[in-house]
Amino acid sequence: MCGIIGFISKKKRPISGDKIAIALDSLKERGNGQGSGYVGYGIYPKYKDSYALHVFLNNTPDHYEIISKVKDTLEKYGKVIKDEEIPTNGEILKKEFIPWRFFYDFHTSYKDIENDLMVNMVMEINDKIDGAFVFSSGKNLGVFKASGWPMEVAEFYKLDQYKGYMWLSHARYPTNTKGWWGGAHPFNILNWSVVHNGEITSYGTNKRYVESFGYKCRMLTDTEVVAYIFDLLIRKHELPVEYALSAIAPKFWKEIDLMEKDERKTYESIRMTYGGAVLNGPFAIIVGTHEGMVFMNGDVEKNNSMIGITDRIKLRPLVVAEKDDLVFVSSEEAAIRRISPELDKVEMPDAGMPVIVKMEK
Repeated sequence: MCGIIGFISKKKRPISGDKIAIALDSLKERGNGQGSGYVGYGIYPKYKDSYALHVFLNNTPDHYEIISKVKDTLEKYGKVIKDEEIPTNGEILKKEFIPWRFFYDFHTSYKDIENDLMVNMVMEINDKIDGAFVFSSGKNLGVFKASGWPMEVAEFYKLDQYKGYMWLSHARYPTNTKGWWGGAHPFNILNWSVVHNGEITSYGTNKRYVESFGYKCRMLTDTEVVAYIFDLLIRKHELPVEYALSAIAPKFWKEIDLMEKDERKTYESIRMTYGGAVLNGPFAIIVGTHEGMVFMNGDVEKNNSMIGITDRIKLRPLVVAEKDDLVFVSSEEAAIRRISPELDKVEMPDAGMPVIVKMEK
């Protein structure tokens, strides 16, 4: 089940959030109203160089005490330059949690390690501060999610008031885990955001693997671990993106055995070294980032990118389409045509073959 759709403007055109909401709403039958969410890149131009943390707070009279604890954690290494409740329409959804945002800058002495420090603080808040969950922590981006139908969540967060040059979205159909605000997609860490249709049956192995590197899985659903794996392999370990994707959805051993010697040795090493990062089970994933990425040919991409990938036998659908400077990735072509009826190109990637969309330089 689950409906996913994302799009990116390769020319970095700002596009209103109501477009992605209209597209996702056409996929609502893939969900059951227990979770919908969006992430927009480029939505905070005024604070584009600051970290934007979106935090769920328990909707209780003591939530200001929780805010104070979050600030104490953040201000060990920098300064909160602004914090406020995220504007919402309380008539649309009952507030299970209070969504709050912090715009934050590190002290200059920590600039070289600020990403690692931010990850550590997100894990500390989610693990140690009762009543607070950080669900978005990158720069110039924001995740908006809740338990509800796609249009309900979009109207609750007033998504039409935001403009971004890349949007990802998800309509959830919870299977093995409960439907709750923190369990809705997208999942985010730093500049990585993930939406996922399917089931990560290797979650236990993946969870133990990322937690051995200091990540803490506290959102009670399998997809959270995928965002951490991308951050670990591409940002921390600096793997070329093609190798990282091969670690996540590896080639079958029989395919590796047919490769030339040097290529075979490379892919054998990836499978053996990153066995804990292999995602098993049916999945189609869309990933958004403006993290720097290195490619096998030595190219470095520092602009926003969008990635789509399925499991090795494609047990979940994925469609890619183009119109002018826009590239769409979705579980259904109909959702794309809902907001872009005339398309220049439509294709379905082969199983396990990634689609990587880079912005124009």
